[in-house]
Parts: sequence; C-alpha cells; structure tokens
Amino acid sequence: MNAMDAMRMAQAWRTFSENHPKFLPFVRAVSQGALQEDTVLEMAVTTPDGKKLETNLKLTQSDLELIAMLKNFIPQN
Repeated sequence: MNAMDAMRMAQAWRTFSENHPKFLPFVRAVSQGALQEDTVLEMAVTTPDGKKLETNLKLTQSDLELIAMLKNFIPQN
C-alpha cells in the first residue's frame, strides 16, 4: 500500500469511527477474551426494505490466527 492509499484508508477509518462510535468499543470488548475456539459469532443484516439476512459461524483455531493477523491492519486510536 502506498502512502497516499494509507492516508485515504486512515481518513476513511476515522470517518467510520465517527459515524459508528459504539462499534470500536464493542470490538475491543469482544477481543478481550470472548474470541476463543468454539465461540459462535452471529451476524444479521437488515436492508432498508426490511429483508433480513442472518448467519453464524463457530470460530476455529485458524480463524483466530487470521483475526490476530488482521488486528495489525486496524488503527488503534
């Protein structure tokens, strides 16, 4: 990633954080012990017209390793 892309990404992350102030504290709380092998993550998306899509997944060791790698890409403001 070049410097200009990194700057755009940092600005986009700041905007996201400002638009969704409860999200980062939630992610931090979850990452402090809740993410363990066999933890079940549930996700739901509701479209503006009311359509709801839901799924879940049970975390594996390889999932936890990927999450650990991804933490390096998220700014820690």
